[in-house]
Amino acid sequence: MSDPTQNNEEFSTNQHWEKDILEKVALSAIQEQKRARRWSNFFKILTFLYLALILYKVFVPEFGHSSVSSGKSHTAVIDITGMISEDSESSAETITKGLQDAAKNNGTKGIILRMNTPGGTPVQSAYVYDEIRRIKKEHPDLPIISVVSDICASGGYFIAAASDKIYVNKSSLIGSIGVLLNSFGFVDTMKKLGVERRLLTSGSHKGILDPFLPMQDEEKLHVEQVLTTVHQHFIDAVKEGRGQRLKDDPRIFTGLFWSGEEGIALGLADDYGTVQSVAEKEIGEANLVNFTPQDNLLDRLGGKFKVAFKLALYELFIGMSMQ
Repeated sequence: MSDPTQNNEEFSTNQHWEKDILEKVALSAIQEQKRARRWSNFFKILTFLYLALILYKVFVPEFGHSSVSSGKSHTAVIDITGMISEDSESSAETITKGLQDAAKNNGTKGIILRMNTPGGTPVQSAYVYDEIRRIKKEHPDLPIISVVSDICASGGYFIAAASDKIYVNKSSLIGSIGVLLNSFGFVDTMKKLGVERRLLTSGSHKGILDPFLPMQDEEKLHVEQVLTTVHQHFIDAVKEGRGQRLKDDPRIFTGLFWSGEEGIALGLADDYGTVQSVAEKEIGEANLVNFTPQDNLLDRLGGKFKVAFKLALYELFIGMSMQ
């Protein structure tokens, strides 16, 4: 028969061994959780600092331009790139804000419009044109100069015409002084498909330019008259801005565009130059400061960024306090 005392001792030894194993496993798990929390907190703090830097750059456009805050003299640069329209980065609101900020700054010795745009809407371009003329009246000694890189056409040239001078590269494209309205017509296609167009209007011409209906001669004439009127606004603005520098060439206002070299010969541009060379030679201040208003990152993301940021802050501070 087995000794009961011996059996009890063996059971106690086994129980003690299992307890030691469980304690070691639990301690190891706790230590692993602590390490995981430390790394998690580290990356949360790092993310917070990164987001804070982004927010600072978004809401402080002058970030990195110490010369603006210090009052150091500079040449202000405003970028006009891409399409000029109300919902683009080169909207009239954006450009005029840059112009106003630059003109109000005591350190601004001159303004350069850095142009690289194929054009845009007549209204947005006219807004900027008028604002340049207004600033010139308030600050007659403040030079405003356009410098063209690749292209400055149509609405872009509308804006450039308001500046004191226009500088180009010999291979730049400038001009295209005209107005267009384009669309498509699917009348024959509808007939082939056997589809009937049903359009109800309260005015006899409310369906004008409907792509699924034939264009009436009366409506075509009306649209052409409207375009002619807007085109004349463009022509008047260019003549007012360029004055006697324009050559007497009937092709200028036909909608054609030219190289920078040809543009100078026609009086559409003044000379060759870059932003830096114009700042140094024309304005006399080589220090450049970009006054182009920055896009609001939070608005562009439709508020999603703000929600994510709040959740990150909540998780960071509440999570740390609970651990």
